[in-house]
Amino acid sequence: MILELNQWFSSSYWIGMTGAWIIVAAYILDRCIGDPRWIPHPVIGMGKAISALERVIRSRVTSNQGLKKAGIWFPILIAGGSFAVTWGLIYLLARIHPMVAVIAEVILIATTIASKGLKDAGMDVYRHLIQGDLPAARRALGMIVGRDTAHLDEPEVVRGTVETVAENIVDAIVSPLFYALIGGAPLAMAYRAVNTLDSMVGYKNDKYLHLGWASARLDDWANWIPARITAVLLISGAWVMKLDARRAAQMVSRDARLHPSPNSGFPESAVAGALGIRLGGHNVYHGVSSFRAYMGEPTRLMGAGDIVRTTRLMFWSAGSFVILCVLVSLGIWLAGGTLLW
Repeated sequence: MILELNQWFSSSYWIGMTGAWIIVAAYILDRCIGDPRWIPHPVIGMGKAISALERVIRSRVTSNQGLKKAGIWFPILIAGGSFAVTWGLIYLLARIHPMVAVIAEVILIATTIASKGLKDAGMDVYRHLIQGDLPAARRALGMIVGRDTAHLDEPEVVRGTVETVAENIVDAIVSPLFYALIGGAPLAMAYRAVNTLDSMVGYKNDKYLHLGWASARLDDWANWIPARITAVLLISGAWVMKLDARRAAQMVSRDARLHPSPNSGFPESAVAGALGIRLGGHNVYHGVSSFRAYMGEPTRLMGAGDIVRTTRLMFWSAGSFVILCVLVSLGIWLAGGTLLW
């Protein structure tokens, strides 16, 4: 385990099989119990720190140019601080006993992923739909999206749910596991901080256009590789599940770049192609209509069953990536090499 600073940076621990099995254990833990509400979640602390830093900055800076410069402090202090605090905690626990640090690694990495939470949110909407309770389905969708849901019909509720589950395969599963593979719980927690920053201040509106630009840009960079890995995993999952893998690949090639996000289009277009549906279209945010480029070609009407199929694709992608982490770790460990450090 981690006994000295230079041992941790040597990556013999993380690129060895110990690190791989910690990732497996963390994924299983999240898959089984998710994020119990009675356990304090690190993201809550991150959110409070982000809000406090924003108040400090806005009390001292008013000009757009000043806000843009100050925005750089969000990634430095929040993401960097998350890395440092997590590293320090693991280091101190390793001093007590290596197994204590291993258990902490498992728990901390599990908090950075949300496979169970994502599944539960999607299936909550699904259950209301199959029960014929469209108002309840709208409210359930409203808990996980920013768009207005009060007047959506059933196909639009399904679309919103499928888009959210597909997009978050990257943010909530593959990306944190990707960074856990490279740098353990400290780097996975730093990624979660970056993602939280983007969700809080990374908007292109009047309030955050200048202050949140660095956070939004860093989130785009952080998800660039994981998003493309996810698209490949979704295509392979479509093939295994006997969906339309060929169309999934075609839609990724054709439509992924049309999404306003440089990353979200990859999982969304892959899912749209695999299911033979069309995602994207008009959404309403606080009464204002906004059009998002279409993803995929509709071969049929969307139905509640598409939520279930998307959830299954999500679990295939997550499980496949965990196995890939084990294989990569095993290969590098056997070769006596290092991955990053």
